[in-house]
Amino acid sequence: MLAYYFNLALRSFRRNKVLTALMVLAIALGIGASMTTLTVFYVLSGDPIPGRSHALFHPQLDPQALRGYQEGEEPPIQLTRFDAETLLREKKGDRQAMMTGGSVSITPQNSDLAPFRVDSRYTSTDMFTMFDMPFLHGNGWGSQEDDAHARVVVITKSLNEKLFGGANSVGKTIHVDKSDLTIVGVLDDWRPTPRFYDMFANRGYGDGEDVFVPFSTSRDLKMDRSGSMDCWGDSSGDETDVNAPCVWIQYWVQLDSPDKAEAYRQYLSNYSDQQRAAGRFERPNNIRLRNLMEWLDFNRIVPSDVVMQMWLAFAFLAVCLLNTVGLLLAKFLRRSGEIGVRRALGATRTEVFKQFLVEAGAVGLAGGVLGLGLALLGLWAVRQQPVDYADLAHLDPWMLLATFAVTVVASLLAGVLPAWRAMQITPAVQLKSQ
Repeated sequence: MLAYYFNLALRSFRRNKVLTALMVLAIALGIGASMTTLTVFYVLSGDPIPGRSHALFHPQLDPQALRGYQEGEEPPIQLTRFDAETLLREKKGDRQAMMTGGSVSITPQNSDLAPFRVDSRYTSTDMFTMFDMPFLHGNGWGSQEDDAHARVVVITKSLNEKLFGGANSVGKTIHVDKSDLTIVGVLDDWRPTPRFYDMFANRGYGDGEDVFVPFSTSRDLKMDRSGSMDCWGDSSGDETDVNAPCVWIQYWVQLDSPDKAEAYRQYLSNYSDQQRAAGRFERPNNIRLRNLMEWLDFNRIVPSDVVMQMWLAFAFLAVCLLNTVGLLLAKFLRRSGEIGVRRALGATRTEVFKQFLVEAGAVGLAGGVLGLGLALLGLWAVRQQPVDYADLAHLDPWMLLATFAVTVVASLLAGVLPAWRAMQITPAVQLKSQ
């Protein structure tokens, strides 16, 4: 019967081409606008490391001066170098990594290439394993290289192609700033979205770094750093010094169970008490330990304008559906005579309801196909915008399925009231009027 009802719907479309076109266009516009903004929101708010994010935590301490303290305020979101190196050395997590961003100059061996600058990350060895970073050639360095301040480096696939034509460059040297570093690994494509480990770089949506250097080595070689730094007290001299009263280090720890997370939270509290007793910390105990997704929520990683656009688009979809309901209602009630004849010939109210619901679904299906095209056009327009997340606006298979799911649900919702009104028509009254 559904095939028969679908055939009846097609015949009805041919009889009322203009009205059908208006309904299809209304649904298409609503679907196109809502799925464009929903896709952007989905891309920007996704889990950057599925299956691992629950075990990655971002610790916070409060080493600032007592002056200006307000009870309940948030501690700094970064650590001092002293605290980061102490936590790293004590190894209370399953894995842990300290890091900061910067930029370095690259002098290619190929004389045809002019020197250029790239973004860099100064980190410790566990970053590669913690963040499940894939390697095309080689591996990351080890803890021994961290301790020895080794002159080693990991580069990305794109930089490897630029410098070495894509060949395996492990063991070769690269001139970084004024020093030669030995390549120990080449990363494959890796771009977590958002770039959760450093929220100061383009709100986490920009391109990643091309060079990874041991943190200890970067300080020995005085490599340029970038990003936020907050200092207090007497911060004269080198603000990156281990004893400088400045927070500028991002720190991540892997804790593989809830019990370990609770134990680490207690460890941070005890550490804060110890530092207060030693005279380094002045403020009352003020720590935080959020997992990755809680960290993203805390930072409100999705731009507010994207959220507003999404809700406006769904409000527009609701308006389009209300218009479609009105058009369907007018169309179905104009066929009261046809409905009366069908009822007189034995069709039940349920069958009449099914017939018109299938017709509404067919309208929605056509609107969904057109809406998908409009959504693709809308995402193309987003990719032309001067925003750091523009190149991420693509419709993946999950959002493609979501588009058709929203289409079906929206069209059926739009058709329920008109179909229900149609099945309430009394056949005797309609037959008398014929």
